[in-house]
Amino acid sequence: MTLIDQLGVALGLATLAGLNLYLTVLVAGCAVRFHWIELSGSYEQMAVLGHPWVLGVAGALFVIEFFADKMPWVDSMWDVAHTVIRPVGAIFLTLAVLGKMDPVAVTVAALLAGTAALSTHGTKAGIRAFLNLSPEPVTNTVASMAEDGLVLGGLGLIGLAPAVALFVFIGIVVLCTAAAIWLWRRIFRLRKGREELAVSP
Repeated sequence: MTLIDQLGVALGLATLAGLNLYLTVLVAGCAVRFHWIELSGSYEQMAVLGHPWVLGVAGALFVIEFFADKMPWVDSMWDVAHTVIRPVGAIFLTLAVLGKMDPVAVTVAALLAGTAALSTHGTKAGIRAFLNLSPEPVTNTVASMAEDGLVLGGLGLIGLAPAVALFVFIGIVVLCTAAAIWLWRRIFRLRKGREELAVSP
C-alpha cells in the first residue's frame, strides 16, 4: 500500500467516526476479524480493531446509539456527550492505521483526524439540533438511518479505493465545516427569534 492509500484509510475512518464512531469501529473490526481485508505491512497495527473485547464494546455502544440517535432531543444530548469522544476516537483510529511512522507525521495526522471528525460531528449535531426545533420522531429516524448508510458507504469506498477516498473525504471535511458553521448560526438565530417572540407583549 502506498502512503496515499494509508492516508485515505486514516482520514476516511476519522471522518466517518465523526458521524458514528461505534459503527465505524464495529464494521472495520469485523473486516479485520473475519479477514474481509488482509492486514499486511503498514496495516498490521489495525489488528487491534478485530479483538473480541473491542468488537464487543463497539457493538454494545452501537446498539445504545442506534436507539438514542432516533429520539428527539435524546440524540442531541448524545451528540453533546460525544463532542469529545468522537474526535478522540478518530485520533486512536488514525494511530492504529498509521502504525510506526515518523512521530511528527503521526502527530500532524492525528490532529487532522481529530479536526475531520469534529467537522462531520458538528454537521451531524447541527442537523439534529435543527430538526429538534420542531421535534417529531420521523425525521430523526430518517436522519439516523441516512448517517449509518453514509458510514457503511464510506467504509466500502475506503476498502475499494483508499486513494480515491482520500480526496473524497477531504472534500467532505471542507463541506461539513462550512455546513456546520452555517447550521449553528441558523439555529442560534431561530432560537433568538423565538425567545424575542416569547417575551414580547
